[in-house]
Amino acid sequence: MRFDVKITPMKLLAFDASTEFLSIALRTEQQTYKIDLKAGQTASQLILPQIQTLLDDAQLALTDLDGIAFGAGPGSFTGVRIACGVAQGLAFGANLPVVGVNVLMALAEASGAERVIAASDARMGEAYHSVFVRENDQWAEVHAAGVYKPDLVPAVDGDGWVGVGTAWNVHGEALHAQYANQVASTLPEMTPMAEAILTLATPVFERGEALPASEAKPVYIRNRVALTSKEREQGLRL
Repeated sequence: MRFDVKITPMKLLAFDASTEFLSIALRTEQQTYKIDLKAGQTASQLILPQIQTLLDDAQLALTDLDGIAFGAGPGSFTGVRIACGVAQGLAFGANLPVVGVNVLMALAEASGAERVIAASDARMGEAYHSVFVRENDQWAEVHAAGVYKPDLVPAVDGDGWVGVGTAWNVHGEALHAQYANQVASTLPEMTPMAEAILTLATPVFERGEALPASEAKPVYIRNRVALTSKEREQGLRL
């Protein structure tokens, strides 16, 4: 199924729940409305009311939108499922197309850098990792998204890289050891932002390449989807 291409400015909703932060953005022809908050494990309870708050602020109904973008992962298994499920439910009810966005690429986009090593904390002593270079105003993926022990992340060529994402805080020592002097700076507090997701998704909508709600899919790169009883007792999370 292909949706009609819309040439005029689009009204788009985007959100991400792949980390402990919930980020939502609504862009109209006039401005962008946004909410960013630390939701923890309450994202499933907060996401719909917060979306409604932005729609109310913009004086729009869901059916006034042209599409919905969501953070497809990799990230928290529960958070990614929440974002995908909400995108599917809202889009199906309003007959809207959807675009899933790689949240590691969204980190690269939000960083403002040209050469990015995106790495977010994957818990369990691991990091979600991907490497991007901006070419001709688009992101080229040097290393595809994967989940690694911090001391086993893929090597990169050259220097001047910017490290982005929470793994640079949680696993900073190991990551810096792997990349030695290749990393010029880091943004360890940055999490995927809905505004960056909007930026990456907009060309997809404009080309008419968005998907129907039924085809929205999360990005899982970790095979484990559950913890053992002992791991849960230790307070570990996927």
